[in-house]
Amino acid sequence: MPKAIWHRAVIAEAANEAVKTVEGNTYFPIEAVHKEFLQDSHTHTVCPWKGTASYFDVVVAGEVNADAAWYYPQPKEAAKQITGYVAFWKGVQVEA
Repeated sequence: MPKAIWHRAVIAEAANEAVKTVEGNTYFPIEAVHKEFLQDSHTHTVCPWKGTASYFDVVVAGEVNADAAWYYPQPKEAAKQITGYVAFWKGVQVEA
């Protein structure tokens, strides 16, 4: 069961069949993410084929990992399969 972990806290956890892998990144369904560890970020980036990404800061025990989670609120047609999914990076470990 894939998990996203930062500072020993499980940020997301889902069954293998519930996650999506795109470009080597594991995307968790939003309902599998523990939202108490996320804070909205003002950061946005653009991927030519996925669209505009929005970010969350991951916060555990008062420590902030800025922009460590991202999602595509309205992905382009080629990336529709990750609508409603969140991925992690910047030290957040994703374990299978």
